[in-house]
Amino acid sequence: MDWREFAEQMARLARRLLAQDSLQATLEEIVSASVELVEGCEAAGVLTLSKGRTVTLAAHGDWVEESDRLQGELREGPCFDAACRTDGERIFRIADMTKPQQGWPRFAPAARDLGIGSMMGFLLYTHDQDFGALDFYSHRPGAFTRDSETGGWLLASHAAVALASARTVDQLEHALETRHAIGEAMGILRERHRLSEEDAFAVLRRLSQNHNIKLRDIAQTIRADAPRQA
Repeated sequence: MDWREFAEQMARLARRLLAQDSLQATLEEIVSASVELVEGCEAAGVLTLSKGRTVTLAAHGDWVEESDRLQGELREGPCFDAACRTDGERIFRIADMTKPQQGWPRFAPAARDLGIGSMMGFLLYTHDQDFGALDFYSHRPGAFTRDSETGGWLLASHAAVALASARTVDQLEHALETRHAIGEAMGILRERHRLSEEDAFAVLRRLSQNHNIKLRDIAQTIRADAPRQA
């Protein structure tokens, strides 16, 4: 591998990732770049765990979603382990799926049946956040070398930083949208029922608690109903 060229590609990728306008767009760019840049990679995905279940956040190419489903069902596999291990291990690789696998005895045969010959899983993490696992697939046994593993780790490191930035922006935008929705709903309640600002907010909070619905969702419902009740 020409590491100078790869470093230049990583620099361009970092700029591309930070230029995306949403968290999902960042995820899609990550998996697309994985196939483009990591030697031997034919398909890639980002897997996360939600309440103990595997969720495919983004996928590029064959096998990814079915592999994620299998790993969640069997509770084993390199990507599943990368996403849920807490012992400090962050890279998992099956170099040759045709050989017996001590770590994943049930997943490996099922993966072979899907046409997977080799795969890698990398934890996506920063110093204080874990985002799941970035997964690389090939139909060829032995497709991933040590250079592939190093390249995958570098890409996963760039991706984690970009995801942290995208999530922060996404959360800020979400917070602004929530504040705007609540403000409008309070204005509607104040005008309709001649309430003070404090009383209008108390109504929203009481509805949220009584119906176990998020405050933002209550506010959006009031906004949507406003034209019909005007």
